[in-house]
Amino acid sequence: MARLEIEDLRVQFASRSGPVPALRGVSLSLDSGRLGIVGESGSGKSTVGRAIMGLLPSTAKVAARRFQFADADLLAASPAHRRALRGRRIGLIMQDPRYALNPVMTAGAQIAECFRLHRGLVGKAAKKQALDLLAAVRIHDPESVYDQYPHQLSGGMGQRVMIAIALAGEPELLIADEPTSALDASVRTSFLGLLDQIIRERGMSLILISHDLHLVANFCDRVAVMYGGQVMEECAAADLVAPHHPYTRALAACRPSLTEKLPELRTFVRDPAWLEAKT
Repeated sequence: MARLEIEDLRVQFASRSGPVPALRGVSLSLDSGRLGIVGESGSGKSTVGRAIMGLLPSTAKVAARRFQFADADLLAASPAHRRALRGRRIGLIMQDPRYALNPVMTAGAQIAECFRLHRGLVGKAAKKQALDLLAAVRIHDPESVYDQYPHQLSGGMGQRVMIAIALAGEPELLIADEPTSALDASVRTSFLGLLDQIIRERGMSLILISHDLHLVANFCDRVAVMYGGQVMEECAAADLVAPHHPYTRALAACRPSLTEKLPELRTFVRDPAWLEAKT
């Protein structure tokens, strides 16, 4: 299994008022299993995923002491090498199929395109593989869905198509960027069951990016909690019931309760000291 090593990853974006830090010294590693990255919107979770995929804009400034996937130095890799990794060895499931899928291509054509790019298959061979993959992600009528456009698919169906696209290259590492945020509760349960089955059967590593502490605690092996572009705490998922960092404790305290009736949802006051450790 390919190893991902990130040490002191820093990302800055240009703005009219000067560089804006998005990641400030993120260090993570993953050999196998499932790593959850959790935090509020704007904490830097998705930026980590896009940095690994090489999908940050050209204006982003990326630096790290170590940024390695298997034998590839992700900082020194050429654009061509990055394209060879992206999709083929590292797959990505994005947040919302309404915006992630190409609206002018059918679902099947988008999957078949991945087989053409990563496996060299064309024509009937690519279509057969795409249909097999649609069946593998529990789509009951692959032939019909193959010819449908994204706007004709439900949210759950669109997410399954995106899983199929991510799996076409048979990646070693799968990054799922808030894959359940656009799904209702019943569809989310089915989607997570499918994702769990695929990861187990194909022996892939997973990075699950989410704002949901309960989700990552139950689905992942380890969890990294992010705030302000930094990792506040990293622990075994089981240890989230008793977090150490005050930010993680504050997040956990804000979760709504099914048994306790409150006049309003809890919030917390951010402490500037949380960001003093790494600047």
